[in-house]
Amino acid sequence: MKRPFGVSVLAATIGTALLASGCATNLSGSGLPTTSAEQNLPPVEASQELFDKLPAGVRARKTITVGTSPNYKPVEFLEGSKVSGLDVDLFNAAAARMGVSVQWKESPFDQILIGIQAKKYDAGVSAFTVTPERTKTVNMVSYLNAGSLWVVQKGNPKQVTPNEPPCGRTVAVQIGVVQEMEMKAMQAKCGSRKINLLSFTDQGEATTALISGRADMMAADSPISLYAIKMSGDTLEPLGESYDTAPYGIVLRKDQPEFAEAVRQAYDDLKASGHYDQILATWNQTDGAIDAFEVNPS
Repeated sequence: MKRPFGVSVLAATIGTALLASGCATNLSGSGLPTTSAEQNLPPVEASQELFDKLPAGVRARKTITVGTSPNYKPVEFLEGSKVSGLDVDLFNAAAARMGVSVQWKESPFDQILIGIQAKKYDAGVSAFTVTPERTKTVNMVSYLNAGSLWVVQKGNPKQVTPNEPPCGRTVAVQIGVVQEMEMKAMQAKCGSRKINLLSFTDQGEATTALISGRADMMAADSPISLYAIKMSGDTLEPLGESYDTAPYGIVLRKDQPEFAEAVRQAYDDLKASGHYDQILATWNQTDGAIDAFEVNPS
């Protein structure tokens, strides 16, 4: 999970992830989405009630401008110049329920909250973990649970023991994630058996290091780990269960509570219609499904 602050250093486990990359670019035009995840269900039906709750500027444009950092496959990533992923399919469907389209704009992760408060973006959708620090200044609508998950090669040939500090192990991570920072902090606890930390600019490179045997294990958010396992051709497996679970949240301005309620209700309606669960299944993320969508969950 992407957390720039408010994360504790764990003695025997790895915490959650943050990411910051990209530049300001318009990634997609308007037009209501039709995703592969929705192909077995009728189109999302727009709600006049939810449309009426949207900010005046959004209603006038009939478009929500969303800041995202699309370098976090499968949650959000680029396919050519188009933004794709789990977050994208979910929010496109929620926007369709609210009767509007989405304009996705690429941004460095650590600039999205600033952009929302500066009214550059109407919303932020980029695997933001809901934290008390964030909800002091913005509204967050929960939509998915995510934890951290270790990954090893199929059969665990390196005999990695779960729930222990990886002292003496070679660990692959993405640069800038909290897992990397906590690994560095954990080095002091390992004495002479230091962690050999392999840090990569792209999560795909970390996954490749594990598949090739260059790394003993990999640490990432559960959605990222589960997707890597699915795409590995049965060469990877989870080590233990996901942990340190917390919700991801859609980020909105604090002075727009009706907007937050409209988004919350849209996700609630997608759950009732089956679109929410089907989209999660498409991305192999059903373990992260939640039943109650909340504004600023505690």
